[in-house]
Amino acid sequence: MLFIMKNFLALSFYLLLLPLLASCVQKQVYIVYFGQHGGQKAVDEIQESHHSYLFSVKETEEDAKSSLLYSYKHSINGFAALLTPDEAFKLSKMDEVVSVFQSHPTKYSLHTTRSWEFSGLEEATAENQLKKENFLLKARYGKDVIVGLLDSGVWPESESFGDEDLGAVPKTWKGICQSGHAFDSSNCNKKLIGARYYIKGYEAYYGPLNKTLDYLSPRDKDGHGTHTASTVGGRRVPNISALGGFARGTASGGAPLVRLAIYKVCWAVPRQGKEDGNTCFTEDMLAAMDDAIADGVDVLSISIGTKDPTPFTEDGIAIGALHAAKKNIVVACSAGNSGPTPSTLSNPAPWIMTVGASSVDRKFFAPVLLGNGIKIEGETVTPYKLEKKMYPLVFASRVENPNVARNVSGQCLPGSLSPQKSKGKIVMCLRGNGTRVGKGEEVKRAGGAGFILGNSKANGEELAADSHLLPATAVTYTNAVKILSYINSTKTPKAYIVPGKTMLHRKPAPFMASFTSRGPNSISPDILKPDITAPGLNILAAWSEASSPTKLADDRRVAKYNIISGTSMSCPHIGGAAALLKSLHPSWSSAAIRSALMTSAGLLNNEGKLISDASGAPADSFQFGSGHFRPTKAADPGLVYDASYTDYLLYLCSFGVTRIDPSFKCPKNPVSAKNLNYPSLAIPKLNNTVTVTRTVTNVGHIKSVYFASVKPPLGISVTISPPILSFKNIGEKKTFTITVKENKQTSDTTTKMKDKYMFGWITWTDGTHIVRSPMAVSLA
Repeated sequence: MLFIMKNFLALSFYLLLLPLLASCVQKQVYIVYFGQHGGQKAVDEIQESHHSYLFSVKETEEDAKSSLLYSYKHSINGFAALLTPDEAFKLSKMDEVVSVFQSHPTKYSLHTTRSWEFSGLEEATAENQLKKENFLLKARYGKDVIVGLLDSGVWPESESFGDEDLGAVPKTWKGICQSGHAFDSSNCNKKLIGARYYIKGYEAYYGPLNKTLDYLSPRDKDGHGTHTASTVGGRRVPNISALGGFARGTASGGAPLVRLAIYKVCWAVPRQGKEDGNTCFTEDMLAAMDDAIADGVDVLSISIGTKDPTPFTEDGIAIGALHAAKKNIVVACSAGNSGPTPSTLSNPAPWIMTVGASSVDRKFFAPVLLGNGIKIEGETVTPYKLEKKMYPLVFASRVENPNVARNVSGQCLPGSLSPQKSKGKIVMCLRGNGTRVGKGEEVKRAGGAGFILGNSKANGEELAADSHLLPATAVTYTNAVKILSYINSTKTPKAYIVPGKTMLHRKPAPFMASFTSRGPNSISPDILKPDITAPGLNILAAWSEASSPTKLADDRRVAKYNIISGTSMSCPHIGGAAALLKSLHPSWSSAAIRSALMTSAGLLNNEGKLISDASGAPADSFQFGSGHFRPTKAADPGLVYDASYTDYLLYLCSFGVTRIDPSFKCPKNPVSAKNLNYPSLAIPKLNNTVTVTRTVTNVGHIKSVYFASVKPPLGISVTISPPILSFKNIGEKKTFTITVKENKQTSDTTTKMKDKYMFGWITWTDGTHIVRSPMAVSLA
């Protein structure tokens, strides 16, 4: 009996404890999104409303209030809170709720002297120099335009953020300079006019920030945020270079007189007490975007994205960007670094400017001299040099420890190399798993004298120049094969790595980076993405002095400027260009600015051929969108494809998203998403004929006549009606239709084209302006 009673009491206690245990285990951060605020409500009133929703699913008012992380109360209507799945489900069933989705950390990858020159702002000829200065002068170098950046913070002491000769802060600015660890109001100035940080989501997931890993403030320990901010709008700083004197020149952002507002949303990830990259939480980013809109930014540059495509109503950046679009704020986002796999791009919403990454015409030449007399081209920005003599050359797989798995052999992962076999030799490793600089660190650990990084086939001819910890160079896939062939051809292979130097005017350029994420758009196949490409390979910009150039634990170097690669680097180029256009054309909508950049983009490299991919094959619009950006051309685009916040709501109606704005009702028969007035066109699974409508607005000459021309995709016929548009006034709009029809092919040809996209172009020209739009079509 006593045994039964003891077990009964134990069971009763367990049953009482079970709900508490379950709630502790199951609670996660969810975002509850209501869409747009209805009517005018005070901030306190909005927050109290959010508390009441939480109280409706919580047992106590105290639990409801303590669970709330953020109340989005300016432009975005919603909140982030700790909820159980059951509580989240109950909220999702409420009529007023647009969506409820769980937060996940968003890992960003490393998604400038020469890049702005190469893009047409500072080309070397006297004629182009004059055009550039005239454009920048007319755009006032972006003066008084406010660009907000969501990133890892800023290193305010960088010369790129000086405020010499800048006037008063624009009266439109409503933001703050938030104090914190190693950062206070004195770190803001007339250039860095505001700074905030957001960490509640991060700490709900990881616990309190380890202050040895990051600053609990807007200060940037990582370097990424400082780099992107200076690329957008860093001041002109002469005689700047990376470690060892690489890429020497005048560092400058695209719009050097813009005002910068910093929103730190990305933080160091703790892994066994050590930093392991950075992560950014949706709830933190939404809070930052809600504040940025209220603060008065004109442009948002966001070099952050997810690896997995996310529906619009569960995509925090897309939600925030939609509310920014209502205020005519241009939002530029990186496409991602998951290429060359198709359908990998992030930030696919049509109200976002999605940016791919391409090269510039500069290289950091560091060839390899082989023992047989052959010179192999390579690139590096390491300051370390070998003694001038030949060294034994080995492939990593031949100096590995015996326990290395076959599928990663030759990749120089941590601990994989044998010091006894590697010492004093130049070791060639292959790209693949692990970081590029981490492979060099492993060669150094094993006592290697030098390091050659060979591209995989996927990386092709693209070379990312890194500041390695030992003499090193990177070689293309083709050249890696040549070196391996030489190693296998002799018993005593030898090599020497020539010290690197900067060289300009390389050809071909630009070409697409292999890492840049590709279309088609898996969330909305009717919208062609990315929109455009900009320099993202080997970009020099300001850096955090709390982070080494490589971020490796053994790298003790301090760098004020650094060279890195990613769509994170290309995105702020578009942010800077948008700021210049915003200054030049203050009345233009965010959609008009996007259209101007897209329809004026270039398709050809400096050899007069179509932009190629990293392997040398012709690239397509799923890599470069409309082409490589040309800011000076975008200043006078002739025609623009405009779109409003209401147009985006109508677009969302076609997806069944109907409750974003209380003052807007979807029509009973929503128009097709294909008819959004977008400067490009995608038609997946064409079955016979599709006709879409577009409207252009004249922003060129008062009296002008535009003629249509088409380069149709293979196997497709395209008809424009009417083929001629006549304008009498600036601001006048004209509508036309595009009819896309499958050509009658043999059944064998049609079968081969199924599910395969073909690409073409629609162009309007008046003899002065060329207004070009890409199109992508696949057959059903």
